[in-house]
Amino acid sequence: MEYQIDGLPLHVLLVHATVVFVPLAALCTVLSVVWPAARRRLGIVTPLLALLALVLVPLTQQAGNWLAERVEQTRLVDEHQALADQMLPWAAALFAVAAGQWLWFRFRRSRAGRRGAGQRVLAVIGVLIALAVSAGTTAMIIQVGESGSRAVWQGSFQQDP
Repeated sequence: MEYQIDGLPLHVLLVHATVVFVPLAALCTVLSVVWPAARRRLGIVTPLLALLALVLVPLTQQAGNWLAERVEQTRLVDEHQALADQMLPWAAALFAVAAGQWLWFRFRRSRAGRRGAGQRVLAVIGVLIALAVSAGTTAMIIQVGESGSRAVWQGSFQQDP
């Protein structure tokens, strides 16, 4: 399969969408878990954004693997590929948390508006998991993107004209 559009590597185009939608999905997931007003406004958008991020990650990786076969293999390219290979489990976890929180708040049965101690503990655990997965996913996409930028740009331009 050709991973290019109009002569440009598709990876270059997909990576921009990926670095926007992964952190956006993470942010919406956190907002939906900790802020009821945001949760009501975002609704199904949060898990849909996380699903889009989950779909974009392997597409971007496949296009990146195609591109890697056509560029010089350097230590920086190898580091970027190694980090990128770690992104899919994070994106899958983010989708699971985003979908899980949406399902939880959409379909849970409240008992006359009162929450028992068990529900409070589950809510706190859910918030902690959402924060950890969202932070980890965002940190991972930043590391992958930064390593890709270094692989492309480091030493390829004049710093002082």
